[in-house]
Amino acid sequence: MSATLAADEALARRQRAGEQVLSLASGEIGLPVLPALRERLAAAADRNAYGSVAGSPRLRSAVAGYWGRRNLSVDPGLVVCGPGSKPLLFALLLAVGGDVVVPVPSWVSYAAQARLVGARPIPVPVLPGEGGVPDPAALREAVARARAAGRDPRCVVVTLPDNPTGTVATAGTVERLARAARDLDLVIVSDEIYCDLVFDPADRAVSPAAFAPERTVVTTGLTKNLALGGWRLGVARLPDSPLGHEALTRLVGIASQIWSSTAAPVQSAAAYAFEEPPEVVGYVAAARRLHEVVVRAVAERFTAAGAGLAPVRATCYLYPDFEPLRDHLAGAHDVHGADALATLLAQRYGVGLLPGTAFGEEDRSLRIRVATSRLYGGTDAERFAALAADEPARLPWVKASLDRITEVLTDLTTL
Repeated sequence: MSATLAADEALARRQRAGEQVLSLASGEIGLPVLPALRERLAAAADRNAYGSVAGSPRLRSAVAGYWGRRNLSVDPGLVVCGPGSKPLLFALLLAVGGDVVVPVPSWVSYAAQARLVGARPIPVPVLPGEGGVPDPAALREAVARARAAGRDPRCVVVTLPDNPTGTVATAGTVERLARAARDLDLVIVSDEIYCDLVFDPADRAVSPAAFAPERTVVTTGLTKNLALGGWRLGVARLPDSPLGHEALTRLVGIASQIWSSTAAPVQSAAAYAFEEPPEVVGYVAAARRLHEVVVRAVAERFTAAGAGLAPVRATCYLYPDFEPLRDHLAGAHDVHGADALATLLAQRYGVGLLPGTAFGEEDRSLRIRVATSRLYGGTDAERFAALAADEPARLPWVKASLDRITEVLTDLTTL
């Protein structure tokens, strides 16, 4: 069971029982649907026929334009659509085959999906403050050891920007990763679903496709930038190379046997979104600003409590490390690892978040993943107000959540 989905279900049960809970576990973006997208989805509701496995021509062209505006030109024929980026990633691992290098920490599903396809994950740590991309030097060593032991690593997964840390790997690190992948003959699968949520436009993540275009597959979707997780729409960009064309053929074949085609009404609305008309661009900009304000306000509370934390540069996630408070947590709460810390926060305080072990950390680690994306309000009216507010952290419902975080962290770290 996905750790994020399991945490969501546990919190929902407690909330239905009348308990006060604060959800900091889910990666779901708690924002309303842009009205223009809702209208286009409704207008396409009569499209009930199977379509192309890879996606409609309009959608694939729109996606090609989206990537072209981000300096990743692609022929629409090398774009594949699927019912969410998660199924696409799973199908890509099937298409590439072999064992999979994953960063530590990394999103909860990468290693799990590798196991589901019959492969084995090869964990490689990230560099400090550069989550989502395995340390290139450590990658070389890990792959050499794996091959010497008879294993068959063929793929490395990266996340730019990163979940769970909210950081962005430098262009230099990404270039060294791309060079290592070329030398080791690894396919790079670059999950760039958060690329539109980098706070500073000058700080945009650089895709490994810029350095190893012949072997980099890029994925994205509308789940994060436009808060459309329930619509299930993801896209993949295959490289224009013999490797890429072979992977495309395998990917489409796998998709034909698993999901046949993505829901046609969703594709219609998604094509409009990827064309990026002004209202879509404006919505994404407002959401990005809201994420930045709230996640930084939450980050301030964790650092004030004494947790270590790399500066958050993107997304709505932060990854505080309670290692500086290890002695206090052990003595006052009998907490010696992130699992126990997450359990304590959930059971005593009703605060749901995820332990670092869900992202591949060792049991002894005291790192946790905090998601701020559900703090924007309990109704669409509140969420639209948060999107439009000059100072969203001062809105009563947002401030109440921030005050609760302060209260919990004060109690946790001083008693």
